[in-house]
Amino acid sequence: MVKSLISATLLLVCSSSAAAFSLSCSGNSAASDCAVGSRRGFLSSSFATIVGGASIAGLVAQPQQSNAVTAKEIITTPSGIKYAVTKEAGKGKAVAPLSGDIVAVDYTGYLVNGQIFDATHAEGKSNSLLFKVGSGSVIRGLDEVVSCMVVGQKVQAIIPPELAYGEKGVCLDDGECLIKPGSTLVYDVFLKKSSIPPP
Repeated sequence: MVKSLISATLLLVCSSSAAAFSLSCSGNSAASDCAVGSRRGFLSSSFATIVGGASIAGLVAQPQQSNAVTAKEIITTPSGIKYAVTKEAGKGKAVAPLSGDIVAVDYTGYLVNGQIFDATHAEGKSNSLLFKVGSGSVIRGLDEVVSCMVVGQKVQAIIPPELAYGEKGVCLDDGECLIKPGSTLVYDVFLKKSSIPPP
Protein backbone atom coordinates (compact mmCIF):
# COMPACT_ATOMS: atom_id res chain seq x y z
CA MET A 1 0.00 0.00 0.00
CA VAL A 2 2.73 2.45 1.04
CA LYS A 3 4.88 1.58 -2.00
CA SER A 4 1.97 2.18 -4.37
CA LEU A 5 1.25 5.52 -2.67
CA ILE A 6 4.89 6.54 -3.07
CA SER A 7 4.91 5.46 -6.71
CA ALA A 8 1.72 7.40 -7.44
CA THR A 9 3.11 10.51 -5.71
CA LEU A 10 6.39 10.32 -7.65
CA LEU A 11 4.55 9.79 -10.93
CA LEU A 12 2.33 12.81 -10.24
CA VAL A 13 5.29 15.03 -9.30
CA CYS A 14 7.42 13.93 -12.24
CA SER A 15 4.65 14.15 -14.85
CA SER A 16 3.58 17.61 -13.67
CA SER A 17 7.08 18.91 -14.21
CA ALA A 18 8.00 16.95 -17.33
CA ALA A 19 8.91 20.22 -19.02
CA ALA A 20 11.94 20.33 -16.78
CA PHE A 21 13.45 17.46 -18.78
CA SER A 22 13.11 19.23 -22.12
CA LEU A 23 15.61 21.76 -23.50
CA SER A 24 13.46 22.97 -26.36
CA CYS A 25 10.54 25.32 -26.07
CA SER A 26 7.40 24.45 -27.97
CA GLY A 27 5.57 26.89 -30.17
CA ASN A 28 6.83 30.29 -31.24
CA SER A 29 7.69 31.62 -27.78
CA ALA A 30 10.87 33.56 -27.29
CA ALA A 31 13.77 32.13 -25.27
CA SER A 32 12.98 34.49 -22.38
CA ASP A 33 9.48 33.00 -22.12
CA CYS A 34 10.85 29.48 -22.03
CA ALA A 35 10.98 27.92 -18.55
CA VAL A 36 14.29 26.21 -19.32
CA GLY A 37 16.49 28.21 -21.68
CA SER A 38 19.93 26.75 -20.89
CA ARG A 39 21.69 23.69 -19.58
CA ARG A 40 21.98 25.37 -16.18
CA GLY A 41 18.22 25.96 -16.08
CA PHE A 42 17.59 22.40 -17.22
CA LEU A 43 19.84 20.96 -14.50
CA SER A 44 18.35 23.21 -11.81
CA SER A 45 14.79 22.27 -12.75
CA SER A 46 15.65 18.58 -13.01
CA PHE A 47 17.42 18.59 -9.66
CA ALA A 48 14.51 20.39 -8.00
CA THR A 49 12.06 17.84 -9.43
CA ILE A 50 14.12 14.85 -8.30
CA VAL A 51 14.85 16.25 -4.85
CA GLY A 52 11.24 17.29 -4.37
CA GLY A 53 10.00 13.84 -5.33
CA ALA A 54 12.56 12.12 -3.13
CA SER A 55 11.68 14.37 -0.18
CA ILE A 56 7.98 13.59 -0.49
CA ALA A 57 8.75 9.89 -0.84
CA GLY A 58 11.01 10.02 2.22
CA LEU A 59 8.33 11.70 4.29
CA VAL A 60 5.72 9.16 3.28
CA ALA A 61 7.96 6.10 3.44
CA GLN A 62 9.69 6.49 6.79
CA PRO A 63 8.79 8.46 9.87
CA GLN A 64 11.66 10.58 11.20
CA GLN A 65 13.46 9.13 14.19
CA SER A 66 14.97 11.36 16.83
CA ASN A 67 18.72 11.10 17.31
CA ALA A 68 18.62 13.23 20.47
CA VAL A 69 20.75 12.08 23.36
CA THR A 70 18.82 11.67 26.56
CA ALA A 71 20.09 13.91 29.31
CA LYS A 72 21.00 12.62 32.74
CA GLU A 73 18.59 13.46 35.52
CA ILE A 74 19.87 16.33 37.66
CA ILE A 75 19.09 15.80 41.34
CA THR A 76 19.09 18.75 43.71
CA THR A 77 19.51 18.12 47.42
CA PRO A 78 17.72 20.30 50.01
CA SER A 79 21.05 22.00 50.79
CA GLY A 80 21.54 23.07 47.15
CA ILE A 81 23.98 20.49 45.77
CA LYS A 82 23.18 19.45 42.21
CA TYR A 83 24.39 16.09 40.97
CA ALA A 84 23.87 13.58 38.19
CA VAL A 85 24.65 9.88 38.21
CA THR A 86 27.16 9.27 35.41
CA LYS A 87 27.64 5.54 36.09
CA GLU A 88 25.19 3.25 37.80
CA ALA A 89 26.30 0.71 40.37
CA GLY A 90 26.80 -2.83 39.17
CA LYS A 91 24.36 -5.66 39.71
CA GLY A 92 23.83 -6.98 43.18
CA LYS A 93 22.83 -5.50 46.49
CA ALA A 94 23.17 -1.71 46.60
CA VAL A 95 25.24 -0.69 49.60
CA ALA A 96 24.74 2.89 50.73
CA PRO A 97 27.04 4.41 53.36
CA LEU A 98 25.55 5.54 56.66
CA SER A 99 26.85 8.21 58.99
CA GLY A 100 29.93 6.79 60.74
CA ASP A 101 30.86 4.35 57.96
CA ILE A 102 34.36 4.42 56.45
CA VAL A 103 34.28 5.02 52.69
CA ALA A 104 36.87 4.88 49.89
CA VAL A 105 36.34 7.28 47.00
CA ASP A 106 38.18 8.31 43.87
CA TYR A 107 37.51 11.89 42.93
CA THR A 108 38.55 14.81 40.77
CA GLY A 109 37.82 18.34 41.96
CA TYR A 110 37.38 21.14 39.41
CA LEU A 111 36.83 24.85 39.54
CA VAL A 112 33.89 26.02 37.40
CA ASN A 113 36.35 27.04 34.65
CA GLY A 114 37.42 23.38 34.32
CA GLN A 115 40.78 23.71 36.11
CA ILE A 116 41.54 20.66 38.26
CA PHE A 117 42.55 21.61 41.80
CA ASP A 118 42.81 18.12 43.32
CA ALA A 119 42.39 14.47 42.38
CA THR A 120 43.08 11.08 43.91
CA HIS A 121 44.80 9.99 40.71
CA ALA A 122 47.04 13.08 40.47
CA GLU A 123 50.80 12.72 40.13
CA GLY A 124 52.24 11.35 43.34
CA LYS A 125 48.89 9.93 44.51
CA SER A 126 47.79 6.36 43.98
CA ASN A 127 45.37 5.75 46.80
CA SER A 128 41.71 6.45 47.19
CA LEU A 129 40.54 9.01 49.71
CA LEU A 130 39.38 7.28 52.91
CA PHE A 131 37.17 9.12 55.38
CA LYS A 132 34.46 8.60 57.94
CA VAL A 133 31.05 9.80 56.70
CA GLY A 134 29.69 12.64 58.84
CA SER A 135 32.95 13.26 60.70
CA GLY A 136 33.79 16.62 59.10
CA SER A 137 37.09 15.37 57.70
CA VAL A 138 36.09 16.50 54.17
CA ILE A 139 34.04 19.48 52.98
CA ARG A 140 30.36 19.21 53.88
CA GLY A 141 29.29 19.05 50.23
CA LEU A 142 31.48 16.05 49.43
CA ASP A 143 30.32 14.32 52.60
CA GLU A 144 26.68 14.88 51.62
CA VAL A 145 27.16 13.69 48.02
CA VAL A 146 28.83 10.47 49.18
CA SER A 147 26.00 9.83 51.64
CA CYS A 148 23.55 9.97 48.68
CA MET A 149 25.50 7.39 46.65
CA VAL A 150 25.73 3.59 46.58
CA VAL A 151 28.93 1.59 46.19
CA GLY A 152 29.96 1.34 42.54
CA GLN A 153 28.17 4.52 41.52
CA LYS A 154 29.85 7.51 39.90
CA VAL A 155 28.37 11.00 40.08
CA GLN A 156 29.24 14.52 39.01
CA ALA A 157 28.28 17.09 41.62
CA ILE A 158 28.14 20.89 41.70
CA ILE A 159 28.80 22.05 45.24
CA PRO A 160 27.88 25.61 46.24
CA PRO A 161 30.48 27.70 48.13
CA GLU A 162 28.73 27.44 51.51
CA LEU A 163 29.16 23.63 51.38
CA ALA A 164 32.74 23.85 50.09
CA TYR A 165 35.37 26.33 51.33
CA GLY A 166 32.98 29.28 51.72
CA GLU A 167 34.34 32.80 52.03
CA LYS A 168 37.76 31.55 53.22
CA GLY A 169 38.71 29.67 50.07
CA VAL A 170 42.05 27.88 50.04
CA CYS A 171 44.66 30.64 50.12
CA LEU A 172 48.28 30.99 51.14
CA ASP A 173 49.56 33.60 53.58
CA ASP A 174 50.76 35.78 50.69
CA GLY A 175 47.19 35.99 49.34
CA GLU A 176 47.56 33.56 46.41
CA CYS A 177 44.53 31.27 46.25
CA LEU A 178 44.21 27.76 44.86
CA ILE A 179 40.45 28.03 45.41
CA LYS A 180 39.20 31.62 45.58
CA PRO A 181 36.74 32.63 48.30
CA GLY A 182 33.12 32.05 47.28
CA SER A 183 34.01 29.41 44.64
CA THR A 184 31.50 26.85 43.44
CA LEU A 185 33.20 23.48 42.96
CA VAL A 186 32.56 20.53 40.66
CA TYR A 187 33.46 16.99 41.72
CA ASP A 188 33.51 13.71 39.84
CA VAL A 189 33.16 11.09 42.59
CA PHE A 190 33.36 7.31 42.40
CA LEU A 191 32.33 5.46 45.57
CA LYS A 192 34.56 2.37 45.67
CA LYS A 193 33.86 0.92 49.11
CA SER A 194 31.85 1.45 52.25
CA SER A 195 32.34 -0.44 55.47
CA ILE A 196 31.29 -0.32 59.10
CA PRO A 197 34.11 1.02 61.28
CA PRO A 198 35.72 -1.35 63.75
CA PRO A 199 34.33 -1.23 67.32
